Amino acid sequence: MSLRLNLRGATAACALAATVVSGSAFASTITQNTSWTVTRSGATSTYRVVAYGDSIFAGYNGGLFSVGRRAQPYTSGEYLSQKWGANVEVVRRTKSGAKADDIYNNKIIGDKSYMQDAKTRVVMFEMCGNDYLQARSALADQSGTCDYSGLDNAYTACATYMEKAMQAINTYATSAKAKVIMNIYYPGFDADYSLTSCIDSATGRQIIKQDKFLPLLAKSNWKACSLAAQYGFQCADAFAEMMGSDYDSNGDGQIDVDGLRYVPGESEASYVNRIVSLRNTLRDANTHFTNASTSYDYIQSDNTHPTYYLSSTIGLNVFTGSGSGSGASDFADSQIVGGKNPQWNKSGHERSGWSISTYNPAAP
Repeated sequence: MSLRLNLRGATAACALAATVVSGSAFASTITQNTSWTVTRSGATSTYRVVAYGDSIFAGYNGGLFSVGRRAQPYTSGEYLSQKWGANVEVVRRTKSGAKADDIYNNKIIGDKSYMQDAKTRVVMFEMCGNDYLQARSALADQSGTCDYSGLDNAYTACATYMEKAMQAINTYATSAKAKVIMNIYYPGFDADYSLTSCIDSATGRQIIKQDKFLPLLAKSNWKACSLAAQYGFQCADAFAEMMGSDYDSNGDGQIDVDGLRYVPGESEASYVNRIVSLRNTLRDANTHFTNASTSYDYIQSDNTHPTYYLSSTIGLNVFTGSGSGSGASDFADSQIVGGKNPQWNKSGHERSGWSISTYNPAAP
């Protein structure tokens, strides 16, 4: 009888989880919390990296009960372990599908004890992707006159909770030597070069979705980096790293990814205008060019989540959504050259994880 009840419970849990992520993948949420310790032979100290966010930091890989091990927080922690010669515990407190308010309330505040630990040296977070994905989907479903209030509301919520998150992390992560926000890239960039079904009231015509979304996303990313400067955070520019090529494609004398990066101190208007004016250098992350003839796929087949180096995963408990493990780095120290592993620019998580790692403290 007990065995039957346990099996029925597990079956019910699987059915519930399947319901959570089916239909509207970004209208529902699923908790995905992990802890993985990067171990080093002979290390006598262990430090902690804490990452808060949604499916991006969770390492979403298309499965319900596992996540990718080498997501950005792990990659950054691995670089840190090599730099310090120490064990590094990478704690991810994440909720796939969560909007900014949910991440703030239920992860950054609800799980604040993880960054309060005295071993914590780096705290990072990302948010807002689901706010904009849901607002974009709602606009795509409209007919008649376009209503852009959903996009405006998404921006307002994003700006509000990014600031609240920084204030909270400054309050609770008292042993952290580095605090980082990662801004957001533009999944579905090519697909959004298409017309809305609704009619713009100002022009009386349909508009190209990309024309509306790109300036909004640029405004949001400027806000992320501007708030970072205000609150003593670093801003990892995932937009530039994921969307710009690693060579000068337009002949302006600047590598594309460098031309797209946020410049500390620049105004919102300057940044937004620059990003929009450089739209011809933006590339859908499905084809990230490392030179004029070589590209790598930075986005999974869902056209949303970053790709990985290695398919290794962290298994999640079917009831709690949690998983843990430990193991040595995937790279020998001799393979880390100039702060980069040999795979640093060949997948989405490696590239943006490397970007975060450039803000790793020099010493614990």
